[in-house]
Amino acid sequence: MAATAEPWRAVPGGLAVFVRVTPKSSRDAVEGIEARGDVSAVKIRVRAVPEDGKANAAVAELLARFLDLPKRAASVTGGLAAREKTVTLTGDAAVIAQDLARRLKDQPA
Repeated sequence: MAATAEPWRAVPGGLAVFVRVTPKSSRDAVEGIEARGDVSAVKIRVRAVPEDGKANAAVAELLARFLDLPKRAASVTGGLAAREKTVTLTGDAAVIAQDLARRLKDQPA
């Protein structure tokens, strides 16, 4: 069964975004949505290594920059030691979700 829901949900104070991270990549990039079975996630690549929270910090910073949000508006809140993470973005969930959907749609496949 294919994933149908967006990989984010409104939470108190903002939006929780589910991401799948590739650390130690050759570039930093938000690459679109990846569907795996009935689960979907935003694909993110970061150059940072997964040690001492460096990749987590890079993921939060990259997603904030991708959405033109302040760095402090994004934090990894789940999956700290896993490739599948939850990044919480603070602000108006509906506005952030709409902007995220629009920007991801513009990403090359």
